[in-house]
Amino acid sequence: MSTASRAASVRGDGQATGEHGTRPLGDTGMEITPLGFGTWVISGPGWEYSWGATDDADSIAAIRHAADSGINWIDTAPAYGLGHSEELIGRALADIPAADRPYIFTKTGLVWSDGDDRSGPPRRIMRPDVVRAELEASLRRLRVDHIDLYQVHWPDTGDVFVYREEGEISADATPLQEYWQVMADLKKEGKVRAIGLSNHDAAQLDIAEDIAHVDAIQPPFSAINRTAAPEIAWARAHNTGVIAYSPLQSGLLTGAFTADRVLSTDDWRSGSADFTTDLPANLALVDALRPIAARYGMAVAEVALVWAISWPGVTGAIVGARNPAQIDGWVGARTFTLTPTDLNEIAAAITATGAGTGPAHP
Repeated sequence: MSTASRAASVRGDGQATGEHGTRPLGDTGMEITPLGFGTWVISGPGWEYSWGATDDADSIAAIRHAADSGINWIDTAPAYGLGHSEELIGRALADIPAADRPYIFTKTGLVWSDGDDRSGPPRRIMRPDVVRAELEASLRRLRVDHIDLYQVHWPDTGDVFVYREEGEISADATPLQEYWQVMADLKKEGKVRAIGLSNHDAAQLDIAEDIAHVDAIQPPFSAINRTAAPEIAWARAHNTGVIAYSPLQSGLLTGAFTADRVLSTDDWRSGSADFTTDLPANLALVDALRPIAARYGMAVAEVALVWAISWPGVTGAIVGARNPAQIDGWVGARTFTLTPTDLNEIAAAITATGAGTGPAHP
């Protein structure tokens, strides 16, 4: 990928256009493609919140194929496989000239008490010493001298962590004001180009903004999980970039998931309400997307992705893949735009099926 492909092209009304259309990530100076490659799914088995078995050769090929296909950013985290995803990125991009590599976005603050113990859930720890140590470890694994976007993975709760739920805050939790100042310091030192907050609510964003500008946020956002609409609106008002994660709701919105599919016990989704009690409503929404997909000769996954990146304020969305072929199934969505009629039809389907929570339309 050339340097030019990482520069701005045509933004128009907020939707990317053209083969390599990009959007400004807030005021960071980075222009990113509306879809980026996510690496949680390639983190490997044997750790809490794994997606199950993966093949490292396929994963590396997928990373390279994403770059060759014009995707100009990769999102990862040291928590994904306890550094394994970052190591794969470092290996995949090692022989690509620095100027031609995709931007690398990673995170900090989600750690295990013992790096070799994968049997339990991680903790949200944002102590300054932990943040700095995690950054140095990420730089080594990724084989780079700086991080393009460094993000706080979750608000610090100390010793207590409940996945995707509001955790109890322990007495040893680092205050947001303290850990955000550390992030700002790292930016001033040049170790990171931009700083962001993932999974923080609007009130927390206000607190952080008073200390240092929030360059980007990363909330979960899909046609099923729309609860981050207030945070996206906050970002839009503050010229802050928005990177949505799980735009396909962990595979539910691909159109390939069925009610009779059995997930392996080492796949974290097997215990999620989205894939159990809420599955009928979610699959009903997927079925409602099929006529729209057929109308344009698209896959259901592409329609779901375009819906997410069409939401005002969303800069880009993270999409995972285990191999190059899976990327080919969604990469075309970055240059497509749904009509107002399409968006109204999807909003009506969301309301009718009762899938998920949050506003059905901006």
